[in-house]
Amino acid sequence: MARTKGGVVSRRRRKRVLKLAKGYFGSKHTLYRTANQQVMKSLSYAYRDRKNRKREFRRLWIARINAAARINGLSYSTLMHGLKLANVSINRKMLSEIAINDPDGFVKICKTAEKKLAK
Repeated sequence: MARTKGGVVSRRRRKRVLKLAKGYFGSKHTLYRTANQQVMKSLSYAYRDRKNRKREFRRLWIARINAAARINGLSYSTLMHGLKLANVSINRKMLSEIAINDPDGFVKICKTAEKKLAK
């Protein structure tokens, strides 16, 4: 069987890794071995942090809603429970935006939740 040489494939793979490593500090953007290690680590960080970003934004929205709810005499959990009882389905992102940009509208939402909690 004839011998196959992998020069083209190897070079293409190395160029792809070095292209991904563009802008890295030190030898991480020039030497293939260190670049490959850093690219693999960077890709795992990117995957992990795409999940974490969603988590962090949800925490931010909840903190904003809680602050606005406490101004109106409710806690976050009682507000959300009242909204669930009132069949108001607004996600946390929109609730936090309403709390920031439309305080009067948020007061109405709080009153709707309070009415359902009183019954």
